[in-house]
Amino acid sequence: MVVAVIPYSMDDMKEMLEYMGVSSWEELFIDIPTVARKDGINIPSMDEYELYRHAKELADKNKDFFHMPNFLGAGVYFHFVPPAVLELSARSEFYTSYTPYQAEISQGMLQVLFEYQSLIAELTGMDVANSSMYDASTSLGEAARMANRINRRKEILVPENLHWEKESVLKNYIAGLGMKIKKYPLNDKGMIDLEALSSMITKDTAAVYAENPNFFGIIDENVTRIKEIIGDTIFIVGVTPLSLALLKPPGEYGADIVIGEGQILGNPISFGGPLLGIFATKMKYVRKMPGRLIGMTRDAEGHRAFTMTLQTREQHIRRGKATSNICSNEALCALMSTLYVAYLGSNGLKEVAKKNMDNTKKLMDMLKSEGFSAPHFNAPHFNEFLLDLPKNPHLVNKALIAKGVQGGYPINEGCFRGIGHAMLLCTTEMHREEDMRKLVESLKEVL
Repeated sequence: MVVAVIPYSMDDMKEMLEYMGVSSWEELFIDIPTVARKDGINIPSMDEYELYRHAKELADKNKDFFHMPNFLGAGVYFHFVPPAVLELSARSEFYTSYTPYQAEISQGMLQVLFEYQSLIAELTGMDVANSSMYDASTSLGEAARMANRINRRKEILVPENLHWEKESVLKNYIAGLGMKIKKYPLNDKGMIDLEALSSMITKDTAAVYAENPNFFGIIDENVTRIKEIIGDTIFIVGVTPLSLALLKPPGEYGADIVIGEGQILGNPISFGGPLLGIFATKMKYVRKMPGRLIGMTRDAEGHRAFTMTLQTREQHIRRGKATSNICSNEALCALMSTLYVAYLGSNGLKEVAKKNMDNTKKLMDMLKSEGFSAPHFNAPHFNEFLLDLPKNPHLVNKALIAKGVQGGYPINEGCFRGIGHAMLLCTTEMHREEDMRKLVESLKEVL
């Protein structure tokens, strides 16, 4: 990589200001409130070693999972990443060919992405998977756009408990198409109300989106009956990929498109990112699919080789004909997920998934034994569940942190129909019984 540094003189800057029609720097930044401006920041002078010590002192104030039990989930989860995954992902044949435009020097990464696609297709029960998207939210946005490309309809139905951040991304992705979002209700078990959903299907419904497990961690048995209700409407299923080691894959109950968050497979949390968007579909829709598809072929000498087979992105074809404007995908994250799944194998994945469900049940039982009403919904759960609270969950979390525990994801009163103050508590295979006990005892003291 060549980095060019272009110095600017005072005359250059004056010329730029004049070109923009402003007379001074103050006028250029007039829209920024004065209180938000930080003029004359006092940055102390220190050498490199002093700066390192200062930064380390600041970093030591952070409390990681092992110093403060953490029960946050809601889309990003703390799982054990085997050291072998981290070590192998740093090999040069993977790490340096992040975007494999030149197949002849990117065979390592191309092969891993081919394997990634194969593993995701097998997990989801779909015919084909692309070589990843940005995250689950953008995968949903791309799936809605793909449904519109298939049937040219203008509505997408989503569950009423769709995470508001995911809904915001979806709105942005479909705004230019003139598509609209409509929400269908859940029943008293937190599962899809099939009768209500059926009544909302119209000739303009492009797609129905359902999650299993859903945002509340509920394993929704009704999701397997949706396709028979919606007919030729595109059926999009959002999954937690680890749960597919135990649950029936969406391809077996009629999904047309499957999306999900792949961070859960071998990627550390890293303060909330980067993430990994899973995207799989039926073969008949493959040319409507966004992103890239890696294929296996033979080179001129007859040896096995890998190449980008389908690349309908705006970098490769005319912008107006592209299925997506996704630029860099999350190839390194896809690499780590591939290594993780290959390392654990099918039996290992089942063991981890079962441990997640067992820990969730264990925490619910602990809370019940201490008089808490948990979970809010009487249904099977994976990873997480709603705990009702008598007061603002943000205040509860603040008090829990003072006791050395990071609570769950806060759900404020009015966010979802029928739910008041609540907290979405998450457990994974990383939580020990003493971690759960500390949360329960701390909650008793706080409440």
